[in-house]
Amino acid sequence: MAPAKILVVDDDPAVRNLIQRFLIKQNYQVEAAEDGKTALTLFEQFNPDLVILDVNLPDVTGFNLCQEMQSRNGVFVLMLTSRADEADKIRGFAKGADDYLTKPFGLGELEVRVGAILRRQRVITTAEQKRLVFEKLMIDPVRREVALNNQAVPLTALEFDLLHFLASHPGRVWRRAELIQEVWDYEYVGDQRVVDVHIGQIRKKIEIDASQPALIQTVRGVGYKFESPAHPQHLEAKS
Repeated sequence: MAPAKILVVDDDPAVRNLIQRFLIKQNYQVEAAEDGKTALTLFEQFNPDLVILDVNLPDVTGFNLCQEMQSRNGVFVLMLTSRADEADKIRGFAKGADDYLTKPFGLGELEVRVGAILRRQRVITTAEQKRLVFEKLMIDPVRREVALNNQAVPLTALEFDLLHFLASHPGRVWRRAELIQEVWDYEYVGDQRVVDVHIGQIRKKIEIDASQPALIQTVRGVGYKFESPAHPQHLEAKS
């Protein structure tokens, strides 16, 4: 299996070089950029699996660059910030970021976060390859596509993972901490509102009325559940 490709974007050469050298030692393919313009050029040429992206860049905000990259191919994004402001994190997650690291951070922590994100690329089992169809909603885990009324629904990588996980267990109520463990794939330390942000983004895209959701329902004091409008029909996914 080919090593994962990671693009590091940070205008601080010390931070950029440290991360790049560390990840190369971990046997990843790594490219690095110091600004948004260079990052987008490399992004097109290199086609990374993961982008490690600083929030503060000289020519563009990391938030906007994250959104731009996500709109092209749903790449995984790990954002870096020197600010521990929770509002920044929520904003980053709303723009499609998969995870967040606040500077200064340890290389051990970086390794854990990178590994957890990339594990979501795992080969899915035969059982997981079946398309889920709930009346007008279709979820295809092989192509990682969602359609509503036969219209494609643009989801970020993490939004897709979260929706597919919930829809795979219709009627089951999940606590935020459980969803973080199952979908983010590690013990998340921080504001669990990240789940609420992603649920909110998904609802805007698949619910008729996001303020009164029918598919992804809030269970007060507990968490969330996917409520099937009808029992799912399992269809073999096209390869």
